[in-house]
Amino acid sequence: MRRTETLLAIGGAALLVLLAILAPWLRFVLTIALAKGVAVLGILLLLRAGQVSFGHALYLSFGAYTVAFLAPAMPEALILMPVAMLLSGLLGLVIGLFVSRYRDIFFSMLNLAISMVFYSLLEKLYHYTKGTDGIRVGVPRFLGMALERDQFEWAMFGTALVLALAIGCFVRLYLASPMGQALSAIKTRETRLEFMGLPARAVLLSAYVLSALMGGLAGSIIAMTTRHVTPLLGYWTVSGELVFIAILGGAGAALGPFLGAVTFELVRVYAAASFADAWQAILGLVLLGVILFFSRGLWGMVESLWRRRA
Repeated sequence: MRRTETLLAIGGAALLVLLAILAPWLRFVLTIALAKGVAVLGILLLLRAGQVSFGHALYLSFGAYTVAFLAPAMPEALILMPVAMLLSGLLGLVIGLFVSRYRDIFFSMLNLAISMVFYSLLEKLYHYTKGTDGIRVGVPRFLGMALERDQFEWAMFGTALVLALAIGCFVRLYLASPMGQALSAIKTRETRLEFMGLPARAVLLSAYVLSALMGGLAGSIIAMTTRHVTPLLGYWTVSGELVFIAILGGAGAALGPFLGAVTFELVRVYAAASFADAWQAILGLVLLGVILFFSRGLWGMVESLWRRRA
């Protein structure tokens, strides 16, 4: 199945590039979808351990605000992204040392509570964050070059696509490694894992920090693409979107989050354009249909079709 995933990843990347060429306005939507797919990969790691985080918008917004604060002094995109990623990872380490002690609903709700505290701070500290007005992000440079709007959009789309492929490959290798297998053991045989000498808390903490790194990177891409950062990026509904995308795409492979993210963004754009007052209901119906007919998400559907063809 690994070869199949690789072929589908290459084919999917080529399809996205083709869509970006044929419909230039889709470049923005696809870049956001790829960024959210990267964040959902972090959710995927936690799902392998049987844990769901309803507060990962915290790392998305933290990465975005890191870019917003640093961009005036350091307007280089290829520096801002790793810095936002690393700082989000450090924040994930601090929070993870606490939340990794808990499981199931307690893990989920603690992440949600911490995320909402951060959201409140973003709203209240107006002197620094500009409150609900948000912070405008200037156009960053790429390799020291100031790009025109069209060139900048292509640069962000290409960067997001390359990072999505690289991180997707890393996650696939990580899940196949002993640490990834240990994550699955937390879900089913945590006590046996402890008897083998592997501390379950350390295994979950490593996955949590990785998920925070991915969330921060996704937030930095979103900040530079939209060029406007507001506290809404840290609101609980954004965390819900990430979980929604994880379910929609399926947790069976690293491609699932990207299938879910691209589908989610395209459905939302077209539904909002056609049914402005009912697009949420349409998204809900799409998710309901996937759950009813494809319990393993869109990736499960693709996998089944591929096997039938084979």
